[in-house]
Amino acid sequence: MKKSKIKIKWPNNIETYASEGDDWFSVAENAGLEIPTGCLTGSCGACEIDVNGETVRPCIQNISFSNIESLNVDFTSDPFWLKS
Repeated sequence: MKKSKIKIKWPNNIETYASEGDDWFSVAENAGLEIPTGCLTGSCGACEIDVNGETVRPCIQNISFSNIESLNVDFTSDPFWLKS
């Protein structure tokens, strides 16, 4: 059975397609973006992104969707992690 794909709209105005269960980091890289990382265990929040208005930690959650036409991704900005 062929996996269904969903359109992802990234902050750099690139649109890509992904399957359920795909890794956020790999799909972002294919769109020319790098999601910041920290602990990679879900504890620090450095990798948080906003997907359709909900916060997702891509280090512990793969792409998931159901009955959604597309995923709109925005990067969360946390002043603690911003470099001067």
